[in-house]
Amino acid sequence: MNLFKEKLVLLSPVIVLAVALIFCLTMVPSINPAPKNLPIAIVNEDQGVQLPNQQKLNLGKELLKSIKKASSANEGEAAKVKWIEVNSEDKAIAGFNDRDYYGAIIIPKDFSTKQASLQTANPSVPEMKIYVNQGMNATASNMVSQMLTQITANINSTVSKQLFANLEKQGGSITLQQASLLAAPVSVETILVNKTGTNSANGNAPVLMFQPIWMSSLLGAVLLFLANKKMKFQTKKEKLTGKFMQVLFGALLALIAGFGTASFASGLGLNIPDISETALFLAVASFSFYLMISAVFAWIGFAGMPIFILALFFGLPLLSMAPEFMSTFYHDWIYAWLPFRFLVDGLRELFYFGGHLSLNEPTIVLLGIGCVSLVVFIASVLKPAPKTELHSETI
Repeated sequence: MNLFKEKLVLLSPVIVLAVALIFCLTMVPSINPAPKNLPIAIVNEDQGVQLPNQQKLNLGKELLKSIKKASSANEGEAAKVKWIEVNSEDKAIAGFNDRDYYGAIIIPKDFSTKQASLQTANPSVPEMKIYVNQGMNATASNMVSQMLTQITANINSTVSKQLFANLEKQGGSITLQQASLLAAPVSVETILVNKTGTNSANGNAPVLMFQPIWMSSLLGAVLLFLANKKMKFQTKKEKLTGKFMQVLFGALLALIAGFGTASFASGLGLNIPDISETALFLAVASFSFYLMISAVFAWIGFAGMPIFILALFFGLPLLSMAPEFMSTFYHDWIYAWLPFRFLVDGLRELFYFGGHLSLNEPTIVLLGIGCVSLVVFIASVLKPAPKTELHSETI
């Protein structure tokens, strides 16, 4: 017997190459992620200053223009940052809680007044604030922090050069206090909001908790599907009863998965603000996933398994990324269709945004997935029985 005459052996190089290609494609989003239109708030509350024998000066407006110009994109390219002008610092903070902005630059009311004072005998340091919305996304918040720090460093350098040039033109001497202030004329305060805290996997705790929930939901659906196949139902009523039993047992498995995952994660040291609310939310998500997977199995059997395996491998790298870092293809055709992204969003709300279990968007979407899947799953009793099953019933 010649091994090389077997079709499966001859096809094995193609199969191996195809599998390698598929798994390589899952790495594409993580190879060189670059932000596009990352929303960052900019608040200019500067009221300006009236200089002697000169027109009113508002340095906040000038800074705002220079910041936007420096961050503008080249022709044909998307801008890295989408600057959103906000009226006040309080509104920007409210936007952080609503997850509208990844960060903000705040220019205070007396910015021009204090900067003008640097050329006087009684200098006062102008101040700026940088906000970083840490809980939105670990990668994005780090990049925003670096970006805003660099912007304010450039502002400091520019202002320092301008002040020294003005003093040189005036030919006046400066005090030691002025000299020390002119080296770094703008004080910058960095403030983290919606902090991820410690023992949070660097802000990726929601992504870590997705994996046990998804795999337990998938395994539960597989086991109950196999158990149901072994049972011989003679009538549609019996089939319907069997479906409801699957649903009830699936709900039990979801509760076990939700409370078990939350308890195990907490026991391993993960910081979970409210274990009971987190566990209940995980149970809701697990039950929705279980119903979705069971509905697919009920209609097409294990032929649906590759759908969920590929969804896991292609979706997992995207869950830890901010949507603004994804290519258009991955954002519109993969990320947009991932049901488990709502699990991660809901956990972020619970972990980092001081939220409580409620009918917010992630919870409503998960419940919607569960309800639709339940209808599709129950409707599978109307599916015609296979010919072999019909033949056995006739006999």
